[in-house]
Amino acid sequence: MAAPDLTGQVTVVTGANSGIGLETAVGLAGLGATVVLACRNPDRAEAAAEAVRGRTGSTSVELVALDLADLSSVRACAEELLGRFSSISVLVNNAGGIWSSRQVTAQGFEQTFGVNHLGPYYLTRLLLERLQSSAPSRIVNVSSVGHHMAAFGVRFEDLQTTGAYVSLEVYGRTKLANILFARELAHRLEGTAVTANACHPGAVRSGFGMDGDLGGIQGLGNRVVRLFEISAESGARTSVYLASSPDVAGRSGGYYVRCKPGHMSRQARSAEAAQRLWEVSEQLLAEAGFAPPPLLTAAGA
Repeated sequence: MAAPDLTGQVTVVTGANSGIGLETAVGLAGLGATVVLACRNPDRAEAAAEAVRGRTGSTSVELVALDLADLSSVRACAEELLGRFSSISVLVNNAGGIWSSRQVTAQGFEQTFGVNHLGPYYLTRLLLERLQSSAPSRIVNVSSVGHHMAAFGVRFEDLQTTGAYVSLEVYGRTKLANILFARELAHRLEGTAVTANACHPGAVRSGFGMDGDLGGIQGLGNRVVRLFEISAESGARTSVYLASSPDVAGRSGGYYVRCKPGHMSRQARSAEAAQRLWEVSEQLLAEAGFAPPPLLTAAGA
């Protein structure tokens, strides 16, 4: 089967300076897309852009600054994207992190929740109207099999984890949130020709958790398991597949592993939790002074 042709399509990949994000950008650029690397560190972003250009021969590789731990940066990123590109066909919410101790974002949200869910939620809402006007278009949330660690679901009574902080549990809940967000987004966008899906990239040998974010035994364990992990290029395949393949055109609300439907936890299949997370996220953003724009449904589009 011939590879998809994304010539003329603008694709945005967050956290594209290394690892899965970089390989996703390479994969999409190789299919002819204009790829926008949305990254926090400008020096690493420029090096990544040069790597994408060198490996693919593409001259359509762009950069935009994005720090998901600061909603002001998220808003500025969206404004720049909307100002520079009249159409956006793909958004890959790839960036994320894990921290061994509790930290907070610029607006005071617990950092794992803020970076892994609330920031991507806000960015998606800000770009959604442009994605709709560019339809058919696709949204991909990079989640993790780690969402199964959230055995009791999203802790709506303590989203900011003000109680006991166990990093893997907090991380698992945010990865669950990635799936719930994709599912609720798919539900609300039904009939708009914008699809939203989530995926697990696999246990990937990347820079994840390697920037001093994990300390002690967790940091040591993270280095040990890297010996048994797959390459970032292999890990990016499902993201590229969901962003480009005709096999999933029109399919929405799914969770994919190795380019095939994966097993979601019972908590991830909860329509009630998905709806509640959407509403709570919208409320938290509004209270912080970053109310997202209204959502255009199929009837209102």
